[in-house]
Amino acid sequence: MANAPSSVTFNKLRKRLLRQTRQAIEDFQMLRPETGTTRPRWLIALSGGKDSYALLAVLSELQWRGLLPVELLACNLDQGQPNFPKHVLPEFLNRNGIAHRIEYRDTYSVVKEKVPEGATYCALCSRLRRGNLYRIAREEGCEALVLGHHRDDILETFFLNLFHGGKLAAMPPKLLNDEGDLLVLRPLAYCAEDELAKFASAMEFPIIPCDLCGSQDGLQRNAMKAMLSDIERRMPGRKDTMLKALANARPSHLLDPKLFDFGAINPPA
Repeated sequence: MANAPSSVTFNKLRKRLLRQTRQAIEDFQMLRPETGTTRPRWLIALSGGKDSYALLAVLSELQWRGLLPVELLACNLDQGQPNFPKHVLPEFLNRNGIAHRIEYRDTYSVVKEKVPEGATYCALCSRLRRGNLYRIAREEGCEALVLGHHRDDILETFFLNLFHGGKLAAMPPKLLNDEGDLLVLRPLAYCAEDELAKFASAMEFPIIPCDLCGSQDGLQRNAMKAMLSDIERRMPGRKDTMLKALANARPSHLLDPKLFDFGAINPPA
């Protein structure tokens, strides 16, 4: 993409993000073996935030290098938010020669109408956005919807579920939607948010802020983010250790009898 710096520091960062993304794609088997002459098609959800820009840039480079044998289609869902700069993403995508689709659906008004004053918009907004993206993926013949969630998003979700949901669960890097016809992929699962932010800043992506959920204070996710940032500040490297822990579960040392047959543990007769 245009505006890529040539500094040694930036190149190290870019290569690290490429390596981490390739590793996630391999570890979670996001690519199916090619069949025939038709390549699979991925729909890249492009919000205009730093993470989705970085996702598109990294996947585009992997594709250009011949390391990602898929067809990429960027998609922005214009949700009707006031003052949304409609020209920014089309100009960026056209300037970089990226295949794309811009879709308008006024979910903003629906969310503002349905969600009580003072409540958080994220859950309903996310459901409406995801439903539209699934529809677009089907219309475009895509086998996967690809999202820009990263390491920090996964850890925040884990602690949200731990503290508020009473379960051990995070964002899976790969899942099948409820209808069973589309994959949902998160290739940035190993990438750190602060490094994605540095990458986006160096690339001078035209960031578009969210005026809906981004305008609300006191969200539970913000509390998780602050907690994790404090832990990382006091004990550097803990976020990476936590992510490794999510890939190193031991059912016999947890408390879920559905995952481990505790009744089979008995001393010799």
